[in-house]
Amino acid sequence: MESNSDVRQQAPRDIPAMFRPPVNRAMRTLDRSFFRKTVPVSAAKIFQNSEISRVRKALGGSKDLLVLPRLNVVRELKEQDGVKKALLLREDVKHDDKSTWSPTIMKLSEKGTVAILPYNLELDYDSWTYAEIAASVLPQNEEMPEIPQGFTQVGHVLHLNLREHWLPYKHIIAEILMDKNPAIRTVINKTEDVGSHSQFRTFPFELLIGDNDLNVIQHEQDCEFRFDYSRVYWNSRLETEHRRLVDKFQPGQMVCDVMAGVGPFAVPAGRKRIFVWANDLNPHGYEVMQDAVKRNHVSDFVTPFNQDGREFIRFAAQSLLEADPVTVTIEPRKRREKRRKVEDDQENAKPSPLLPVYTRPSIVDHYVMNLPATAIEFLDAFQGLYTGKESLFAPHTSQLLPMIHVYCFSGHSENEVDDHIDVCQRISERIGYTITPEDRVGGSGNAAIELAIYNVRLVSPNKQMFCASFRLPAEVAFRKV
Repeated sequence: MESNSDVRQQAPRDIPAMFRPPVNRAMRTLDRSFFRKTVPVSAAKIFQNSEISRVRKALGGSKDLLVLPRLNVVRELKEQDGVKKALLLREDVKHDDKSTWSPTIMKLSEKGTVAILPYNLELDYDSWTYAEIAASVLPQNEEMPEIPQGFTQVGHVLHLNLREHWLPYKHIIAEILMDKNPAIRTVINKTEDVGSHSQFRTFPFELLIGDNDLNVIQHEQDCEFRFDYSRVYWNSRLETEHRRLVDKFQPGQMVCDVMAGVGPFAVPAGRKRIFVWANDLNPHGYEVMQDAVKRNHVSDFVTPFNQDGREFIRFAAQSLLEADPVTVTIEPRKRREKRRKVEDDQENAKPSPLLPVYTRPSIVDHYVMNLPATAIEFLDAFQGLYTGKESLFAPHTSQLLPMIHVYCFSGHSENEVDDHIDVCQRISERIGYTITPEDRVGGSGNAAIELAIYNVRLVSPNKQMFCASFRLPAEVAFRKV
C-alpha cells in the first residue's frame, strides 16, 4: 500500500441539509453510531425488472433521479411476488403530491410502468467522507473557518501537520482519516519543524492512531523505495518536482546529487540511463539508497556515497577526472517464452542490431542540491572546482561547465521578482560572482549563465520553495583558491 502524493480530502459538497450528517460539535471521542440517519424520500418502483435500463435513462434525462455522492440510486424492494427494483427520486418529488411530479414521472405512472412510493433512505457513518464527518464534529468559527484537509501519505503512514488550534481534536481527526482511507494503517502528527532536532531533516512526531510501524514501501516514478520514515527525509509533495528535474537530464549524462536522500532524483534518473553519483550524509539514508539502487536495477548507472555535501562536490569532480572509463552495454531483455522455431534461415542470419552503449563522462553535467534550508551555503565549494582544467572546456572543447540546480527557501512576496532577487543575491555571495534575475534565459543579462528560477511550492503563507538553475560561471570554476 503506498501513495506518492498528498491525500487531499474534499471539502463537504453543497448537498441539501437533509442529506448531511448529524452535527455534534461537542464530540471528542468518535461515536460512529451517532451518524445513523433516516431520510424520507420517494422512489419509482418498476413493475418489470426488464424495464429498469429504459426507465433509468428516462428519469435521468428528465433530472428526476436523486443525485448524491457515492449513492447507488437503484434499490431493491422485497415483495410477496419477488424482488422489485426501484429508483430513488430527487428530494422535492413527493409520492403523494402529483404536482411535484415531472411530465416524465407522470407519463411512466399513467402507463403502469412505475409506481411512486415512499422510501426511507438509511444513511450512516460510511455514507459520508472525512470532510463531511469532520465538518459535523469540529468547531467552526473565525479562528477555524475550515477543517484541516491536506495531509501527506507515505506508504501506509498518514502524516499530519496540524496547526495549534486543531491539536485538541487531533485524535478524532486521525480516527476519521484512518476510517476513510483504507490504505492507511498509521497516523502521526509532526510536533516540531523538519530538521529542528536532526541535521538529517527528520522530525519529531507523535503516534495518534494505528500501528507503531513507520517502515514503509513508497513508489515514485515507477521506482520502489523501502525505508523507516522516522529515520530519513521524504516528501511526497515533491514528486512533480523530482520528475521535472529528472526530465532535464539526458541519457548518458553525468549527474552529481549532493544531498540525495534515499534517491528520489537519482534512482529514476538511473532508470533513464543517466549516470548518477548520489550522496547523502545520513547513514540510514545511504543504506536505503543502496537498497533502492539494487531493488530498481540501476547499479550500472547509480553509485551511492555517504559523505559531507561540501566535500562531495569537490571529490566528485576530481575523482571522475581520475577514474578509469566505465562503459555500460544495454543487453536485451531475455524472452520469457520459449523461442519459436526459426523458419527462415536467411532471416535468422541477419546481423543483430547494435546494442546501446553508454560511457560515463569524466566531467559532471549537472549538480543537484536539494537541501532547501541550507544548500546555498554549500555553493562556495564550487569556487576553483576545475582550476587548471580550462583546456577541457569550451571554447577549447565542446564540453560545457556543469549546470547547478540548488533548492532554497525565500519569502512569498506579492511580486515574485523580489524573491528571485533575494535568491540571486544569496547565490552570488557564496560563489563570489554576481548573478541577477536578468541572467535568465531570454533575459537582458549574461546569457551564458542560463539562469532559471522555478517556483516549486508554497510551504507556508510567508515561505516559498524555489529551484535556481544556473551554469557554473568560468570565473568561479577556474578561480585560484
